[in-house]
Amino acid sequence: MASSKEEGAGVAPQNKGSWSSFLKSIASFSGDLSSLTAPPFILSSTSLVEYSSYWAEHPSLFVAPASEQDPAKRALAVLKWFLSTLKQQYSSRNDKLGSEKKPLNPFLGELFLGKWVDTAGTTNLVSEQVSHHPPVTAYCITNAKHGVSLQGYNAQKASFSRTIQVKQIGHALLHIDAYNEDYLITLPSLHIEGLIYGTPFVELNGASYIVSTSGYTSKIDYSGRGWLSGKKNSFTATLHHNDKPKETLFHVDGQWTDSFTLKDAKKHEIETYSPKTSKTTPLIIAALDEQDPLESRRAWNAVARAIANGNMDVTSVEKSKIENSQRELRKQESAEGRTWERRYFSCTQKDELFERLGPKVGETLEADKTGGCWRWDPEKSKKQEQVKDKALPTNTISAAPAAPADGTQTQAPLKELK
Repeated sequence: MASSKEEGAGVAPQNKGSWSSFLKSIASFSGDLSSLTAPPFILSSTSLVEYSSYWAEHPSLFVAPASEQDPAKRALAVLKWFLSTLKQQYSSRNDKLGSEKKPLNPFLGELFLGKWVDTAGTTNLVSEQVSHHPPVTAYCITNAKHGVSLQGYNAQKASFSRTIQVKQIGHALLHIDAYNEDYLITLPSLHIEGLIYGTPFVELNGASYIVSTSGYTSKIDYSGRGWLSGKKNSFTATLHHNDKPKETLFHVDGQWTDSFTLKDAKKHEIETYSPKTSKTTPLIIAALDEQDPLESRRAWNAVARAIANGNMDVTSVEKSKIENSQRELRKQESAEGRTWERRYFSCTQKDELFERLGPKVGETLEADKTGGCWRWDPEKSKKQEQVKDKALPTNTISAAPAAPADGTQTQAPLKELK
């Protein structure tokens, strides 16, 4: 039996040749690794535009800060919610598929629309690929019942230094209506562990921050396996008021994939939360024949089926159809002197709220790396609600959930409410 420490130990014998070639191409590649073609057996049937949904798969935690009147405890509730999202964002695919997979690269204008319905009410999701060069996904998640909304955008810059290193560019903004309060959320950097063994998984590194207009800042330090705990996905977090940065009000530590403990200033335990055992709320999306042609599941359906069936020849053909169609659209737009109109988001080169909060944690906008600063456009959203094929299914419920090929979300036919 091969040792798990042997190169390619996690790769099936028939795939070891292509895996070895892939590793060599990474090591010698100069530029953005996202343009590299990955071996077929590590391709995901899910588009990167769907990853925005990982922010709110626990809607009750997403809206919980709105019910907390104390601003310090509210900031702690925001920190708890953010930490609860990390497992879904960076580990759920590894849990379901056995290792991290390379997602499909979204095309310009690609959409992923849906909603969660549970005790927190209805939480709506809009995710749109607002740029292809560079690749940028923008998203907006709203819960009107509790007056909580999240918007943001992100891009990734991948490079190779002993392993794949990924810098996330962009940020998120959480708004709570009841207190007219905003939180700037920065994104952690990450790298891929287990690559040489053929069992890649994400590990977070460095630090990320949550800074609020009410004067509180949370800092999360990611330590990988941790020199103290020796466990992967370890982190420590602290929360303080900006007027007294050396006085920690709350501490949090643990593993973002397993469990973590919230503590007060004296490190007395407040509660322990387990992302590992907490069930997520299924996302409801329209059946394929009810989706807009630009919606991700419909657009990539033939590709996803081919990947699920292991037919890489058909996968390549179907991917080429989409990519060639996109190239023709760009040529046509260029010839006509116009650009693609984003459906839900608009671009700006600066943002007053970011300029107010970002410098407090050393964050810069880097708009040149994301094609600008992308913000939710309420007027565009209203316009979309008026079109014949409404973007968000409203009078619908999940009828018979059927997981897609890679199990990342719930794909469900929909019935009218009686």
